[in-house]
Amino acid sequence: MKFADLGLCEPILNAVASEGYETPTPIQAQAIPHVLNGSDLFGCAQTGTGKTAAFALPIIHRLMEAGTPSAKVRRPIRALILAPTRELAIQIADCILAYSQNTFIRHTLVFGGVSQVPQVRALQRGIDIVIATPGRLCDLMAQGHVDLSHVETFVLDEADRMLDMGFIHDIRHIAERVPKKRQTLFFSATMPKEIRELSGTLLVKPVSIEITPVATTAETVEQGVFIVPQSNKPRLLQTLLADSEIARALVFTRTKHGADKVLRHLLQSGVRADTIHGGKTQSKRQRALADFKGNRLRVLVATDIAARGIDVDGITHVINYDIPVEIESYVHRIGRTGRAGATGIALTFCDPAERSKLRAIERVIRQPIDVLKVPTFVAAPPPSAVNHDFSEREQHRPARPTEGGNGMPPRRPQGPPGERRAFQGNRAGGPPRRRDYSSR
Repeated sequence: MKFADLGLCEPILNAVASEGYETPTPIQAQAIPHVLNGSDLFGCAQTGTGKTAAFALPIIHRLMEAGTPSAKVRRPIRALILAPTRELAIQIADCILAYSQNTFIRHTLVFGGVSQVPQVRALQRGIDIVIATPGRLCDLMAQGHVDLSHVETFVLDEADRMLDMGFIHDIRHIAERVPKKRQTLFFSATMPKEIRELSGTLLVKPVSIEITPVATTAETVEQGVFIVPQSNKPRLLQTLLADSEIARALVFTRTKHGADKVLRHLLQSGVRADTIHGGKTQSKRQRALADFKGNRLRVLVATDIAARGIDVDGITHVINYDIPVEIESYVHRIGRTGRAGATGIALTFCDPAERSKLRAIERVIRQPIDVLKVPTFVAAPPPSAVNHDFSEREQHRPARPTEGGNGMPPRRPQGPPGERRAFQGNRAGGPPRRRDYSSR
């Protein structure tokens, strides 16, 4: 199937083609026809599956079909998209900007951490699509700057994350201000009981689309874990980054103070890096993300606030410097690599005392994570510490053989350009070439 087969108008197809896309992802192929028909939709899909375009493209198409608004009347808000974080809201806005480049559609961003003045001015000029975080939107609504009485399409993206962040009351408040006769699109990476209950109050006879099982990890991501004491994590990270195969890495820490500490160590080691977390101003966060996207940084250190808000092509490695507090966050973290059919590697540093958390992750993703050999020049934990309270499977499972004894997976095959592209995958998807560790 091609995008041209989905019934989208010519300006949108031209914009999609200019972005380099020809074939829709599974969620796009399944969701777009239903959204075009005006149906409510419940979509369960991992990050990186292309769900932003799954709702953005048909929304733009339907607004185009409605025709150009009268120049004599201020444009009402006709589509409202809620996102849990500023980073994700910006990402969605970037997509809408790209896909609506050949249309008359106007959109704006509404989020906290910055002055509300430009946002209010944009709303006063008239806007077709608003992409917002719940907190700032509620603030502007209370001040009388936002009128949602003409909203035709209401989108909740990353709904499970919004619930985790305590936005449930804001969401219900906003939903009460949106017309009852509307189209609602509800997207979530997981489906806990609370999500099902919320969707039941907002959706009417929805079409359900589930692209991947709940709480599973992308098949294109190879996972490994190092059993290493907390004190040796800085040296291990430095050792791994000495390998040029790590072209672009996203490193996750548990706290913002931990992120800053890791950054100081990386800068002292001569690694081009920056941080993105809740303790930084919005402008600094945006600048760090822009530098990472522009390949001016090799490493971006982040907390879980950015786990679902970073959409950067070509992230080769995700490194869990700290195991997340919320086990399901592991899925969202490693979903930053291995996107759109490309392959990626996720490495986790596990202190021996955190063995129970590692087992919990394995239960959630329903698969074991290979234990990798710690590089010889980084002090390994004593055998007694490593083997303490290990399950029988892990006590007897040998460390995965690795190239050069440095604990890293083997290098990518060096062959003709066509062969390397096949290994790396492409935007249109397709089976990745799996690495055979057993022969190394």
